[in-house]
Parts: sequence; structure tokens; C-alpha cells
Amino acid sequence: MGSFELGTDGPGAILVGVDGSPTSMRAAAYAAGLARRQRTRLIAVWARGAPTTLITLADHSGLAMDAVLEAQEDLERQLRLEIDGWGADSRLIVRQGDPLTVLSEVAEETRADAVIVGSSASLGHRIAGSLAVRLVRHGRWPVTVVP
Repeated sequence: MGSFELGTDGPGAILVGVDGSPTSMRAAAYAAGLARRQRTRLIAVWARGAPTTLITLADHSGLAMDAVLEAQEDLERQLRLEIDGWGADSRLIVRQGDPLTVLSEVAEETRADAVIVGSSASLGHRIAGSLAVRLVRHGRWPVTVVP
């Protein structure tokens, strides 16, 4: 049996997926509390979506694209302000792409010990599978889903 050193057990990093939705922000609050209690790093990840092809094709003036990008920048500012108030060793990583891919890549890069996400309220996710279910199937980490 290996040696045990008091104070070295527990996670080294907790990763939480955020997108500004109420369930993701509850997951972030839960993850922040867990990270504070366990004195570990908290990495919040936002998989920023690319504007849809329909917007780019139909938007001849560029106003719709500008509005989408401005809304994303506002959300990023709000997330950074929220994270600064968590009181844990936390940071926000923003990448463009599919949430499953982005969360998996960041979890691998940061050597996250756990992934926390909010539950999905979308009807389509009941058919195609939610992010949490896909993370469990794909990932190598414990996944906690916060309602």
C-alpha cells in the first residue's frame, strides 16, 4: 500500500463549464465552494459558439454579426466579474468550439480531476444526449451535474 501524506489528497484542479445560463452559474457557484473548501484551483471554461452560417449569409450589413459578437463580449465580461468574486484560485478560459470538445481539451491540458456542469433544460438534449451524458461517455474524469 502506498504512503499517504496528510493534506495531499483531494483534487488538484476542478473544471466547471459556464455559459451564462442559470444552471451553469449554479454549477459554477457549487464548484467555487468546493474549490475553496478543498483549497484547489478552479478553472471555468466557456465554449464560445461561432455565429451560425445563416447569420453570416443573411447579414449583408454586418449589423447582426456585430450584435452577436457584442453579446458574447458582454457575457465574457460578466463571467470574468463573477469569477473574480468567487474567492478561490480561479480563472476563466474562453475558447471557440463545441462544448464537449472544448471542455475535454481543457480538462486534459489542465489535468483536471473533476468536471462540473449544469443540467440541460433543452428538449433536444433529451433526444440527442446532454453535455453531461456525453462527457461521462467521452471523459476520463468524474462528472458532477448540478440541477
